[in-house]
Amino acid sequence: MGDAPWADHEYVRGWGVMGLPFDSGHVLALRVFPQGSFGPYRTLWHRDPMGSWSIYVDAEHVENACPRYYGPACDHVGAARINVEWTGPGSLHITMDDPAVDWTVTVARSPLMGLLNPLSAAMPLRSWRPHAMVRARELLARALGMGRLQMSGTMPSGHSGLLMPERMYFVNQSRAVLDGASLGSPMRMSENPSIGGVPLPARGVLAIGQAMWSITDPVEFDNARRVARRTYERKPQ
Repeated sequence: MGDAPWADHEYVRGWGVMGLPFDSGHVLALRVFPQGSFGPYRTLWHRDPMGSWSIYVDAEHVENACPRYYGPACDHVGAARINVEWTGPGSLHITMDDPAVDWTVTVARSPLMGLLNPLSAAMPLRSWRPHAMVRARELLARALGMGRLQMSGTMPSGHSGLLMPERMYFVNQSRAVLDGASLGSPMRMSENPSIGGVPLPARGVLAIGQAMWSITDPVEFDNARRVARRTYERKPQ
């Protein structure tokens, strides 16, 4: 557990596949956050071809992970065991128990991202406060083929959030099987997939960075932190 870099905010820090559309109409996403206001967690997101979202959570408290912000836009939220393994410098293997998911991801080495990533990582945290700077990052993401990605906005829960990637890598290969059925090949969509009005990338992207949300209810936040801290302190270190 930790404290957000900005006062009156809650946060997570880590990495994940921001979103990966498949030509079958399915969309997968992954979040791996070792640090955050409520402790570490992993989540796997799935959108079926009909547009129904599910978020599966590997954490002590499901309600304090991604469903805290995106749960109202989901048809299903639940606990699951999610295993994540790096099998090479840019290759990732993700499995989940129920529903059964077997998912491999390989990210590409891009000369352009090799130039942009160090510049992005070197930008000071205060550069995320001016709206013009956030907008410039969104326009750059659009130029890179991610579509109309929004890095700031209102979550389905009502929280005001800010996505702050420091480094990004394009997914160039992926294979996913859900309950024995292949999800097809990764693709770039003409329109961004979205969850509760929040757009995800139009193409597969793995990002490293953090996200912050304004605390909407300080009493609720303090209570949730207290419960999470007690659980964390009881776990063997």
